[in-house]
Amino acid sequence: MPRLSVLICLTLVLGLGTAARADDAKKTDAPAAASQDKPKEESAVTRHSLSVGGQTLKYTATAGTLLIRDDKDEPTASVFYVAYTRDGADLEHRPVTFLYNGGPGSASIWLHMGSVGPKRVVTSDGQPTPAAPYALQDNPDSLLDKTDLVFVDAIGTGYSHAVGKAEDKDFWGVDADGRAFSKFIQRYLAKNGRWNSPKYLMGESYGTTRSALVANLLTNDGVALNGVVLVSSILDFATESFNVGNDLPFVTNLPTYAAVAWYHKKLDPMPADLPKFLDEVRGFAFGEYADALLKGDKLSAAARADVLKKLARYTGLDEETYARSNLRLGCFRFMKDLTRDEGHTVGRLDGRFTGIDHDGAGEYPEFDPADAYIMGAFSAAFHSYMHDDLDYTPDREYRLGSDQAGRNWEWKHRNGFNPWWPGSLNVAEDLRQAMSQNPKLKVFVVNGYYDLATPFAGSEYTFDHLGLDPSLRGNVQFGYYESGHMIYLHTPALKAMKADLARFYDATAR
Repeated sequence: MPRLSVLICLTLVLGLGTAARADDAKKTDAPAAASQDKPKEESAVTRHSLSVGGQTLKYTATAGTLLIRDDKDEPTASVFYVAYTRDGADLEHRPVTFLYNGGPGSASIWLHMGSVGPKRVVTSDGQPTPAAPYALQDNPDSLLDKTDLVFVDAIGTGYSHAVGKAEDKDFWGVDADGRAFSKFIQRYLAKNGRWNSPKYLMGESYGTTRSALVANLLTNDGVALNGVVLVSSILDFATESFNVGNDLPFVTNLPTYAAVAWYHKKLDPMPADLPKFLDEVRGFAFGEYADALLKGDKLSAAARADVLKKLARYTGLDEETYARSNLRLGCFRFMKDLTRDEGHTVGRLDGRFTGIDHDGAGEYPEFDPADAYIMGAFSAAFHSYMHDDLDYTPDREYRLGSDQAGRNWEWKHRNGFNPWWPGSLNVAEDLRQAMSQNPKLKVFVVNGYYDLATPFAGSEYTFDHLGLDPSLRGNVQFGYYESGHMIYLHTPALKAMKADLARFYDATAR
């Protein structure tokens, strides 16, 4: 494949030999050093081709950095991105999508190397991926036939970092992170002449939280989006906050418990139709079960006994387990208990995966196999790809994630209308405001049945309580797939998701 690799910002240092020139050099040493220290935007550009849907796409890959600035026009961060743009496209009609992962504190490597980009790392489906060498293949399910793709790393992850007087930690917070991504997107649109292109956001996990906020910020800055794709969504963190006194997550998690139990054949009898079975579980979860939890200590013995029987039938766990936990079983307890009799745990990011703990009698799993079993493949494939295919080899470590960012994240959020109040983060109102101010904005919510990190019923509950005007409720679509948090780890689910997203883009990019 021919390469046109060019690293734009290249500094040549010339040695001068004469005494006179040495004196001149002394006079200019300080300014030269200052110039070299000044942050710059850079990129490496390569040309490629890909076959999608029977057509050959020629595209350009640009790996590089853009600078974002503060109110004084001083650069504060160098943001790394990889953009894939179709050659010869009419930019006014060619969509552009900005993609990122979550964490908070995760690089975009997972979406980049596993989902809808032009290349995809090969991993074992629901099993541990063997050690190197790993395989990287062309992705026939890439979205490049429908949209240009720009994968962006959050500051403090990947190759993105603070510059000037700023520090990475300055961007580790709900609002600071959202503003940084909004600035990056507007900088990319300006530098690449994409202001009049159809525009989309695609975030995964906390990336969906970010998308709700960024959609609102961009709307307020005069950037109207065509669509937002929420992959494994969490906008209202109360749906996942297993705190004493908060009954909501026990309700929203129950349908996912049932789906994972169904996958591992822990139900008796075993339902034949998963979606139909989950409709039944939803009815129980948001009906009789929610009512029982709300009654608290006033729940009658007869009603409690009935709820315990149904909890056992729907989740594959015995009644005693739920009785001991006062009808409320948290996610990590479920991961440990469901297949304890077989000597292993189930994954949080993807309940199809199983792991082995040192202490089989413990209360919680020791690690998440859905994370551990793929990390080596994604990391090796990405680094090889940057070096071998994209010719981008900066003198920096690529950070898959930042534990410090996650631990030190500032969860306070003010959206300009409602002041921050202690409690769980909820950015659903930001998305409602963006959709109300831009009534043509469409949202596609991607859900994995076996996702214990951001359960699908939590997304349903959030959008049922979004408060959208009736005229806008049709702007939200849901997709469901037999996979986990990272939908694309299961190839049939990726193909189904790609087909749904293709229809979504066709309907919204006009």
